[in-house]
Amino acid sequence: MASIPQGNLIRPNRKTNGAGVQAEDTKICVVMVGLPARGKSLIAQKVVRYLHWLSITAQTFNVGQYRRQATPNPTAAFFDTSNPDGEKLRRAAAEAAVDDMCKWFREGKGLIAILDATNSTKSRRRWIKERCDAEGIEALYVESKCDDEDLIMANILEVKTTSPDYVGQDPEEAAQDFRNRIRNYEKIYETIDEDEADLTYVKLIDVGKHVIINQIKDYLQSRVVYYLMNLHIKPRSIWLSRHGESEYNLAGKLGGDADISSRGQEYARLLPTLVKQSAGEGRKLTVWTSTLKRTIQTARFLPFEKLEWKALDELDSGVCDGLTYAQVEERYPEDFAARDEDKYNYRYLGGESYRDVVIRLEPIIMELERSENILIVTHQAILRCIYAYFMNVPQERSPWMEVPLHTLIQLTPKAYSTQETRYPANIPAVSTFREKGSKAKHQDSPACTPGADGGERANPMNGA
Repeated sequence: MASIPQGNLIRPNRKTNGAGVQAEDTKICVVMVGLPARGKSLIAQKVVRYLHWLSITAQTFNVGQYRRQATPNPTAAFFDTSNPDGEKLRRAAAEAAVDDMCKWFREGKGLIAILDATNSTKSRRRWIKERCDAEGIEALYVESKCDDEDLIMANILEVKTTSPDYVGQDPEEAAQDFRNRIRNYEKIYETIDEDEADLTYVKLIDVGKHVIINQIKDYLQSRVVYYLMNLHIKPRSIWLSRHGESEYNLAGKLGGDADISSRGQEYARLLPTLVKQSAGEGRKLTVWTSTLKRTIQTARFLPFEKLEWKALDELDSGVCDGLTYAQVEERYPEDFAARDEDKYNYRYLGGESYRDVVIRLEPIIMELERSENILIVTHQAILRCIYAYFMNVPQERSPWMEVPLHTLIQLTPKAYSTQETRYPANIPAVSTFREKGSKAKHQDSPACTPGADGGERANPMNGA
């Protein structure tokens, strides 16, 4: 048989960002606005992660990180407006962050920057706009305004344990100091209003219950705004699992719509127990599966509402569907090598690339951001793409991540990172993982090593 044409190695146009957006003159600064404990850093992290996932280069410039270089562990008094030394240092940190951001744009390193700070006064926001205008940068202000006391308290509790400002401090003392810091900001805080009607802005009120949009100007700004409109910043987790071991897994075959094996059946029966161990007693989840038998069979014992999504079907391997990797290498040696060279962009003849999968998964990501308590049972390539989104894994590495069978993964987004815990079922299964440059040899996976909490601590780059 003839080899697959090499034209199926899809490479993005150098003049675009890889998502079809002309990028030569694009410079957008997303300026975060809001009091502390309103989820600004979480929103900034999510926006950058989303843009990276779509091949749009972005970076966060967190003013707090610049301020920590001079004042690593300040008390609330540092943020009092009557403290001239504190005001001087905070201003210097903001100037350093904006200077670095402007340099980053001038050097052509990216398309969208996130300026993460309170930016709590009209004068500060006007200064940022003037700097951006002088550099030819579009400024998009994003204000997170929240009066939900439960959410504010949840954010305070998280900050006292995760913020670099409070490392090694007593948690209760940290929480009290952080409340005092908020009070100092409240003295001077000015919400975006009609006096700033010339600004391009989005106001997210009470976790997106109410959204106000003003003067959105272009495609990329609209893309960011659409994403922001689907966000919520309430504490939550997402659960991910591959289907149980399938008959095709045992045979080492790609694709197909096979039934799960006897060991896969065993995992399906144990999965409700793993979910209870991770999510707790009594929590109701919604289960999303693909339309393929192996995910539906794996989820059938879960006592929750179930939804089937075509978008969660496995990567389409085209003419290689039903073949083993060894057969692919034998029949299409040039293409086997080409996929190893650039697995993210390589598209199977008549099938898909990982880049194609990301495009079809975007509605899933939007729905995940709107939702709470979701458990996804799907396939290896799909989980790699979803996992890469939440963990901000570079595209070139995401197709090479190991996602073992018979393991439940819990991801919990936080303000400064996403926490991960794995719950292995300790039910043997073949390993379908193949390292770059190697041949696929199916074998029983080794026993997982539990973490201190009973869940396996993941190494997301294992084998990459």
